[in-house]
Amino acid sequence: MLAETDVVIVGGGLAGLAAARRLHRAGVPWRLVEAAGRLGGRVATDVVDGHLIDRGFQVLNTAYPRLGTLLDTDRLHLGYLTSGVLVRKGDKLLRLVNPLREPTGGPGTALAGVGSLLDRLRFAALATGCATLPTSRLLAAPETSTETALRRAGLSDTIIEELLRPFLSGVFIDRELATSSRVLAMVLRSFARGRIGLPAEGMAALPLAIAAPLPADLLTLHTPVAEVTPGRVRTQAGDIRCRAVVVAVDPPAASALLPALATVRMNSYTTYYHSAPEPPLTEPILLIDGDRREIVANTVVLSNAAASYAPAGRHLIATSVVGPAAPPEPTIRAELTRLYGRSTADWTHLTTMAIPEALPAAPPPQGQLRKPVALGEGLFVAGDHRDSPSIQGALTSGWRAAGAVLDELRAG
Repeated sequence: MLAETDVVIVGGGLAGLAAARRLHRAGVPWRLVEAAGRLGGRVATDVVDGHLIDRGFQVLNTAYPRLGTLLDTDRLHLGYLTSGVLVRKGDKLLRLVNPLREPTGGPGTALAGVGSLLDRLRFAALATGCATLPTSRLLAAPETSTETALRRAGLSDTIIEELLRPFLSGVFIDRELATSSRVLAMVLRSFARGRIGLPAEGMAALPLAIAAPLPADLLTLHTPVAEVTPGRVRTQAGDIRCRAVVVAVDPPAASALLPALATVRMNSYTTYYHSAPEPPLTEPILLIDGDRREIVANTVVLSNAAASYAPAGRHLIATSVVGPAAPPEPTIRAELTRLYGRSTADWTHLTTMAIPEALPAAPPPQGQLRKPVALGEGLFVAGDHRDSPSIQGALTSGWRAAGAVLDELRAG
C-alpha cells in the first residue's frame, strides 16, 4: 500500500515529536512512524509493584530553553530535587548546595570539607561565568575536554576526584570526563539557571505532553522502517511517498537508515531500583561517593522529590553506575549501606535497568554544538547526536530539522 504526505518523521522520541510539533504548527502535512508501541524513545516509565521506574535515572531541567516552546512544565506537576549534592567521605556526609537557590546553605557549602576553600570559590566562579555569559561567548571559548577545562580553572585533584568526577560522570555517562568543555559549559549553565525535577507521572509524561496537541491519527506506532530513500519511506505496512524525510531515531538506527552518517559512539549506564519501608534520607538530594571507589556514580531517594514514584508506605531509591560493566546487585547494596550509613537489609530489589545506548559520546571537537541536519535530496536527521547529548539537545535538533524542512519546501 502506498501512502503520501509532505513529510515523514521516522521515530517518535523527543526529537521526532519536536519536529512534528513545528511542522504541525506550520500547517505542513506530515506523518510520524514509530517502531515501538509507545512514544518517547529513550524516555520511558514502567510500573513495577506500584513504583514508577524510569528507563534509567533521568531528570528534567526547567532551564532547557526549548521546553517553553513545547509545553507548560507546570502541567507535569514536577517534584524538585535539592540544587546540590551530598558527598560521602569516610564517616561524614558533606552537603554542598547552590547558594543562589538556597542562600542559607551557602556558609555550610563554603566550609564543607570537599577540596579547599579556594577550590570551591574557583568552581563557583566557573559556574557563575557559564550562567551569566552569553552563549556565544561560551561556545567561542577554546574547546578541550571537561577534565582539562576543570584543571585549567585551577581546580585541584581533590575536588575533581571527590566531587566533580563522580557528579559529572553521572551527567555525561562518562567517567573519563572526555566530554567537550562546551557541553560542560551548557550543563553548568542549565544547572545554575534551572531546577531539577521529576514529573509526578514519571519521565514518560514528558513526551506524552509534547505529543498531546498532535492528531493521534498521524502518529503511527508498531511500524518499523526498513529503508529510507529520497522521496520514499519503506515500512512493514507499506511505502509512504513524501517530499522530505526526517530520521529521528537513535544514532545506531540512524546510521543503518542513512549510511552516509558518521558512526556515533554511545555511552552506557545501569540504574538499580530499590524499594524501602523507610527513606535512608529525608531530603530529595543526590548522594555521590567522595571516597573514590568509583562503583556508584550517584544514588537518590526519588520518592522524596515526587511521592508518586512509590506506593504508600514505600520509598524508591535509584542508584546509577556508569559504563557497560554492571556489578551484581549485592555489590551495589553493600555500597548503598556504606553511602547512606544505614542497613539496607529490609530493602527490596525491584529491577536493574541496563541502558547500553544511553547518551551519545561528545568528545572534542563539538564546535558550536550544532551539527548539520540537512543531508540533501530531501533527507534530514535529528537527535541529541546532532546537538548536545541531553533532553534539550534532542528537542532542539528536532526543532531545527523541521525548520530546515520548511525552508526547503518553501524554496521548492
